[in-house]
Amino acid sequence: MPQEQRSLRSGFLRSVEQHPDRPALQLDAAVLSYSALRDRAAALAQTLSAHAPAGEPALTAVFAHRSVTAYAGVLAGLLRGHGYVPLNPGFPTDRTRGMLVRSECRSVIVDAHGARQLVEVLDGVDTPLLLLLPEHDDVSEFAAQWPKHRFIGASDLLEASAWFAGPVDANAIAYLLFTSGSTGQPKGVMVAHRNVVPYIDAMVERYAVTEQDRFSQTFDLTFDLSVHDMFVAWERGACLCAPTGGQKMFPGKYITDCGITMWFSVPSTVVLMSRLKMLKAGKYPGLRFSLFCGEALPVEMVQKWAEAASQSIVENLYGPTELTIACTLYRWNGQTSPAQSEFGVVPIGEPYPGMKMLVADEQQNEVAVGEAGELLMTGPQLTLGYYKDPQRTAAAFVTPPGRNEVFYRTGDRVRRPAAGQPLVYLGRVDNQIKIQGYRVELGEVEAILRQEAGVDVAIAVGWPVTASGADGIVGFLGADSADTAAIRERVIARLPPYMHPSELRLVSEFPLNANGKVDRKVLLASLAAQAELA
Repeated sequence: MPQEQRSLRSGFLRSVEQHPDRPALQLDAAVLSYSALRDRAAALAQTLSAHAPAGEPALTAVFAHRSVTAYAGVLAGLLRGHGYVPLNPGFPTDRTRGMLVRSECRSVIVDAHGARQLVEVLDGVDTPLLLLLPEHDDVSEFAAQWPKHRFIGASDLLEASAWFAGPVDANAIAYLLFTSGSTGQPKGVMVAHRNVVPYIDAMVERYAVTEQDRFSQTFDLTFDLSVHDMFVAWERGACLCAPTGGQKMFPGKYITDCGITMWFSVPSTVVLMSRLKMLKAGKYPGLRFSLFCGEALPVEMVQKWAEAASQSIVENLYGPTELTIACTLYRWNGQTSPAQSEFGVVPIGEPYPGMKMLVADEQQNEVAVGEAGELLMTGPQLTLGYYKDPQRTAAAFVTPPGRNEVFYRTGDRVRRPAAGQPLVYLGRVDNQIKIQGYRVELGEVEAILRQEAGVDVAIAVGWPVTASGADGIVGFLGADSADTAAIRERVIARLPPYMHPSELRLVSEFPLNANGKVDRKVLLASLAAQAELA
């Protein structure tokens, strides 16, 4: 298939032809072959296209969570020649409604999880929608309550046999994914087929994926790392094993029971497994590759994981949604990597094939090797920008002085310690704060807190917040009990006075955001709430 004709769905359709009877998707006890999953998706696509609202954009929303309908819905959107827009039934309904309205989707695929929130989500949606509920035989109650929308249930699904997937423009949107915005309004990142195909090609080759592999799916569809799991697996006829609620709580058992060979998660999952004593040496001999992305990867955690998955190659991936899943990577080496790590965090390595980086100062000029700066990147994975938001697109997608290419400003601080050394992650640009006029990397404080407290997770925040930064630092330690006074004394001995934490607090369980990352905003809000009561 010529390169210009390839799209996000191409690998899946090729696997349907080459491996029709091999498992494509496992959900609990349910296993769907490639041909069965294709038929489910084609039936949804055929039904939606037959009843498509006039003038709808080339986007199909999928309001579903870890169900056959969710994954078939993603494929159905792509089979229609649409980009898919994932909506999470676990999100607040106001947020989901806002995403649906801003995407301007007119066609929505809904599973049983989504159906339970549908009434609240539709309240305030003025545009008539086509809603397909393949898990509901009777949709009359919905239709009676919302006569301006059209509802189609399972009994009215069309046959998939007549479906033909037409051509797709490589520049068209493959998926529209909403990420958090600093203003509180989510940003819709437009990822084109030409952005994601090079990523998939690089991953399939790097990890030598075959039809024998079994991929984890720890990420929800609203997290762009889920795209890796689905489409790298389906590119080569492998099986995607999506854990449900119970399995997600006990990932170690899930790895073993499902025979996972390709693991991918945020580092916080490793912290959870460590606490649950799931990282015993040699515990997961079947893992070939273990990938981590989404937040800084602590050295202690990867060392524990490498012992538990002793046959696995471990890699740290880095990248924002705007650069298509991940754009740099680093392969862990137990002998040399600890010395290459800074602040107890594994390096993020080097750019993917075709991607170019720029470590820049505040004026977007390149800094010297050894100096810290903001990471800017460009290349084939540079996405189209924010959906119908030219102002925010222009602010984030820039042409630095003396350059003739558009780069994305990641907002992340990085440094290359010396020529030939891997890139190290220092934290968010906005995670470097000023205290008493000094610039402070909170990541450095967190590394020392972890070391001195002997904990897997430690978070430092600037508090109280001031117009120029903060007056001090408060540390949060992931522990049920500890001598915080003694820990603080040891920490103080290793840091200059302006970096001393004024207080250490114990947290039995850190608040996580929708993507499984520690939610610093919740920690700051807890400090603010306590200050108001004082």
